[in-house]
Amino acid sequence: MTQTVVAERGSKQAADNTAIRPFHVNVPETELTELRRRINATRWPERETVTDATQGVQLATTQALARYWGTEYDWRKIEAKMNALPNFITEIDGLEIHFIHVRSKHENALPLIVTHGWPGSIIEQMKIIDPLTNPTAHGGKASDAFDVVIPSMPGYGFSGRPTTTGWDPTHIARAWTVLMKRLGYTKFVAQGGDWGSLITELMGVQAPPELLGIHINMPGAVPAEIDKAASTGAPMPDGLSSEEKLAIERLTFVYSKGIAYGYQMGLRPQTLYGIADSPVGLAAYFLDHDAWSYALISRVFAGEAAGLTRDDVLDNITIAWLTNTAISGARL
Repeated sequence: MTQTVVAERGSKQAADNTAIRPFHVNVPETELTELRRRINATRWPERETVTDATQGVQLATTQALARYWGTEYDWRKIEAKMNALPNFITEIDGLEIHFIHVRSKHENALPLIVTHGWPGSIIEQMKIIDPLTNPTAHGGKASDAFDVVIPSMPGYGFSGRPTTTGWDPTHIARAWTVLMKRLGYTKFVAQGGDWGSLITELMGVQAPPELLGIHINMPGAVPAEIDKAASTGAPMPDGLSSEEKLAIERLTFVYSKGIAYGYQMGLRPQTLYGIADSPVGLAAYFLDHDAWSYALISRVFAGEAAGLTRDDVLDNITIAWLTNTAISGARL
């Protein structure tokens, strides 16, 4: 949380730190005014010296994003959507954990905990809540229903920011099991993407008896020797199929050019003061994490349809700005 009040946490914290307390998002208007002021006061560099994105997020894309963010974007829309859902806070291992918890109207719904990634937030998963909790309204059956729990990872969004080391994916995986049991679930499943994929996979490794199964979008399917070769430039083994070669080419690209941000955050996260001080700096950093998603996002700000809307992109960036979690999220 920032030093200014960006959320209301219901009544005073109960004496029992494990209590589950209601949570309500309420960003002061002064915070939004200051955000727009900072966006509109951005000091711009010159345009990149190439005609593509090989030097990073292009000036035209960033300026289009800033124009919309600083003049038309309305945070109150996503704030209202968040507040229309049941939000809660509870303390686990000395850290406050924020989460959305929506119970299905259908009996015997399967409890599911869904974990976001970087640069992400609970906002990414809000669109899946109704199809999962209310499947009969989306062409499904009552037996398809889930109770959905979506936590903000430690250091992200409205969860607390760790003040010591130790909140790694293994720790978070254990905390999620604590959370689900605290909600009264004796059986549940888990899903995750990006960091959420690793956390969910570690939940499977930890194998708490309550966990029935997992679903992830980044399975650890690359053999260790292939992964090492892709990351070091060592020769690849013979006899690879065309699909395997293509997969290795993409993996090599990720290691060589696609995760510079990851090396910086992994080694020197505290140095990234610029993304905590400049909204446009934060936005550019968030946009530059993946070549394929950047291509889609840049199309959106050029006026084309690409699946996501401008608000989808900026909602996710703005929650990180308003909660001042750019650096705490980077430390993971």
